[in-house]
Amino acid sequence: MRDIFDLIGEAFQYGFMQRALIVGTLIAICSAMLGIFLVLKKFSMIGDGLAHVSFATVAIALMLNASPLFVSIPIVVVASIFILRLNEKAELHGDAAIGLVSSFSVALGVLISSVSQGFNVDLFSFLFGSILVISKSDVWLSAGLALVIVTTILVFYNDLFAITHDESFARVMGINTKFMNTLIATLTSITIVLGIRVVGTMLISSMIIFPTVTALQISKSFKSTILIATAVSVLAVQIGVIGSYVFNLPSGASIVMINAGFFLLAFLFRRVR
Repeated sequence: MRDIFDLIGEAFQYGFMQRALIVGTLIAICSAMLGIFLVLKKFSMIGDGLAHVSFATVAIALMLNASPLFVSIPIVVVASIFILRLNEKAELHGDAAIGLVSSFSVALGVLISSVSQGFNVDLFSFLFGSILVISKSDVWLSAGLALVIVTTILVFYNDLFAITHDESFARVMGINTKFMNTLIATLTSITIVLGIRVVGTMLISSMIIFPTVTALQISKSFKSTILIATAVSVLAVQIGVIGSYVFNLPSGASIVMINAGFFLLAFLFRRVR
């Protein structure tokens, strides 16, 4: 037991661990606060679809020897808007539009990686997350994103609440639902791109879904769901990142397993209560 506490104390002395905890916490806040709107609108799998898009963009960036971050953000944002437009114009339900874009993106990413350098170590770290690749620029970008998301939710809270529960009624009330949906999709895109550093493209959608569904098991109001989801998400990331260092485990998988454990506890608590 002493060795474990020594390792935990040691973890905080390293710069890469400090950056991982800061970025992970900020992404946890962003994903949890966006997650409630996506889950209740039955659009939560957009996170999974955009994660697949980010896989293709990372493959493109590595092939061009460019920064994955600056290649991924604009392309993933455009993909999120494209999914919304498919949902509106092509009369495809959200899951069908997401499926089309995500499957195409995975195929594109595999083709690009196969004709360039293949599945190298860099691409593997983006697939499943690696706390070693987090840079100081990621910290500043994550801080800026968290500030934008928290401010957006505070400013547009009533509008977001309305379109989440009844988009048709919100439209009748004069709310610009197209703008609000595009805003949520754009912020989700940037959150996913930054989050793949910690969790990876294959697991990032879990940070959007798990905290919200966990909070829904025990919360009694919309606001309490946001607060509980945020607390669960932050705690899961911190335990997962530290645990991944102490036990030499993948950070992304550790965070997801902690989230799954919290959901199981909340589900059992609800059943007992």
